Amino acid sequence: MKREKGMAMDILHRCLLHVFATSLVLLLGVSSAQAQEFEKNILTGSPTGTYIQFGNDIANLMAECDQTLHVVESAGSLENFLGVRKRRATQFGIVQSDVLEYLKTYSANDPAIARAIAGVRISFPLYNEEVHLLASKGIASPANLNGKRVAVGVEDSGTFLTASLILDLLGITPAEVHTIGPAEALEQLLADDLDGFFYVAGAPTKLFQDTRIDAERFHLVPFEDPLLQAVYVPTQIPASTYAFQTDPVPVVAVKAVLMTYEYEPRRNSYHAASCKAVSDVSNLIFTRFGDLQQNGHPKWKQVDLTDIPPGWDVSECANAGLAANYPLSCSSGGMEAVPDSEANSAYRQRICSVIGC
Repeated sequence: MKREKGMAMDILHRCLLHVFATSLVLLLGVSSAQAQEFEKNILTGSPTGTYIQFGNDIANLMAECDQTLHVVESAGSLENFLGVRKRRATQFGIVQSDVLEYLKTYSANDPAIARAIAGVRISFPLYNEEVHLLASKGIASPANLNGKRVAVGVEDSGTFLTASLILDLLGITPAEVHTIGPAEALEQLLADDLDGFFYVAGAPTKLFQDTRIDAERFHLVPFEDPLLQAVYVPTQIPASTYAFQTDPVPVVAVKAVLMTYEYEPRRNSYHAASCKAVSDVSNLIFTRFGDLQQNGHPKWKQVDLTDIPPGWDVSECANAGLAANYPLSCSSGGMEAVPDSEANSAYRQRICSVIGC
């Protein structure tokens, strides 16, 4: 187990250094011009993933409040983690919760990573992301990937991290490992240039709604190994989640979180405005949670706002937005106030009992 974890850490370390370099490029590439409205960004994921749909749902709430939250595509969790720390005017990123644990493992011996972790906070826990492994019918379990051609996601993504760890933990050695995104991986699988590919995303995800996925040729591979079920969250993708998948599939999952930074309002005007943005988003998600569950991505129905993953601390700015008398910044006043009903009051007490208010 120690050997596998060491290999996984090496993979993550190489990936983190790459993302750190990329984040500096992004930082230098952002204009210093100040827009009339304070700039706010959320780093999400690929156009077909669940992250970007959650980002759009949150941005729509902000738009109702006459505020703009820019939804930015990215490679995924690792880029988002460093982006919140290094990319200008980027207050939010959706990341896999296990990223922080692995980074903390390195922080004791790597000052650069320790600095990257400092100040990282959570705004809200989100949903469990299922580990999808779409493969040809001959791949009955992840172990069958030995000697096969497999795609593990691009190197800045959470899929890359999780897929690499799973392969290491199970001692699997593919003949070919392709670091490509899910859309390209699907095309290669359909063309018989791959035997399978990993994609960590909340089900249902648009990618697997592609009608070209033939149930006679392909399937979602079940994850039933006890080791994986001990490391990750055992769950299942319900029957008929996708057209080609008629039966429930046992899989494992990791939790996605809405990550932010511990801004200090008294430090400077940027920190003050960023903290206000975090508080506003926190307030909107909390007070409009029912709307998100009814009208947003189906995965909102599985979000438990009290399920804070181990190792994460809640942002004080996010906490401020949960106050009953929080002054939400809606420039036109067009958003109708939500009465603090008996049900809302009880729910607020439940949230506060976990994260403190």
